[in-house]
Amino acid sequence: MPVEENRADTRLIMMGEAALCAGFSLIGFETWPDASPQQLDSLLQELVEREQTALVFLEPSLARCDCTLLQQLQRRGSGIVITEIPPLNAPRDYRPQVEELVISVLGKNALE
Repeated sequence: MPVEENRADTRLIMMGEAALCAGFSLIGFETWPDASPQQLDSLLQELVEREQTALVFLEPSLARCDCTLLQQLQRRGSGIVITEIPPLNAPRDYRPQVEELVISVLGKNALE
């Protein structure tokens, strides 16, 4: 199957604050404004069951929620790529989850 066809089958999804979702909708993303952890879990179940590929952007509150399927997908890798997006209202205060891992492995000075 040509690469172009694969891209057309990939779902582009943004879940987070309504204002941020509005911007993503302008560039063609499927948006879930003010989504709950339950909605995230439902969406991930659907993607897995249908064996769909997807790029899923999540704001920190969802990316760090206690959703077992989310954690499994982040660990195992699959056709579902999940990444965290800084919140619109405080982008300078944002600290990605990977930062905590780097500090735990390399020490606090590693990011200076």
